[in-house]
Amino acid sequence: MSVPQSTDVGLGGGAQPDAIELEGLTRRFGSLTAVDHVTLSVAHGVVFGLVGPNGAGKTTALKMLTTLLPPSEGTARVAGFDVTRRPREVRRRIGYVPQLLSADGGLTGFENLMVFARLYEVPRSERKERIRDALATMGLEGSADTPVKRYSGGMIRRLEIAQAFLHRPAVLFLDEPTVGLDPVARRGVWEDIRRLRERYGTTVLLTTHYLEEADELCDGLAILHLGRVVAMGPPAELKAQTGEGATLEDAFVHFTGNVIETGGTYRDAARTRRTVRRLG
Repeated sequence: MSVPQSTDVGLGGGAQPDAIELEGLTRRFGSLTAVDHVTLSVAHGVVFGLVGPNGAGKTTALKMLTTLLPPSEGTARVAGFDVTRRPREVRRRIGYVPQLLSADGGLTGFENLMVFARLYEVPRSERKERIRDALATMGLEGSADTPVKRYSGGMIRRLEIAQAFLHRPAVLFLDEPTVGLDPVARRGVWEDIRRLRERYGTTVLLTTHYLEEADELCDGLAILHLGRVVAMGPPAELKAQTGEGATLEDAFVHFTGNVIETGGTYRDAARTRRTVRRLG
């Protein structure tokens, strides 16, 4: 699918290189093809979603794009660099929030961010200012000195996004960013993602099996089914292709024949994310 580059559409295809470019991207595990010749482009400064149930290939695709897993076939470029040939350059330009907990419950919010500031080689002179700004952006100023094990699930997720954004990445990858969160916390994370995109022009690629989340947040979507892209476009376009008055869930069922099944405290968040990870 090729459409003009546009933040309204969320897909690439213009004259300039896009933020993310996949061409025939494939990953096999023995006889299982988890990601099957996926081709798509994502323009700069948009929020793009990979939508599908557990096992559709979303997390596997994200791992290839973040250089954690080599492709079996095909190519991918992120922020202008090939993920296989230039993985170091890719890693310098991305932020990644995985499903599994990346925050240390025994440290405070400030201490967690300081660890990541060092890992990302944020200049020493800028670290405290960057951390204060990140805490403010995510609404965590009042909890900076509180151990993360006392945070709610929504607070933990906001801290993890702050961690991944300290070095101002060009592309931010979020793997099921609101899994296990209650509706109020989920909407809070949506606002955080919008704020980052609007303030810094960051390209965001997220995976989700929450269709309401995809409809609310994403400029463009790719619906994955059994490792393949079965439909792609803006949410409104996908709904229009399904029929008058159709919801995104209707569109998902139309294109895949399936219905997505959607699946507290620090401990609750850890348990939920481990379960999701185990299920794929």
